[in-house]
Amino acid sequence: MKTISVQIDDAKAALLRDKAMRYGLKPDELISAPIDDLLVHPDPEFDDAAYRVISKNKELYQRLA
Repeated sequence: MKTISVQIDDAKAALLRDKAMRYGLKPDELISAPIDDLLVHPDPEFDDAAYRVISKNKELYQRLA
């Protein structure tokens, strides 16, 4: 399993810990639930928009690479 670190400010970290505690979860468990949902059930509108942007700017991305 891979670990990904995300920096959030102290106030948000405290809110995350409090909310996770209310649900009886660890903060990382609370964070991973919506990520799992996004990966399993991606938003087709987002996928379409991302594809259009990437296709439209393909030449630019190749020059920048």
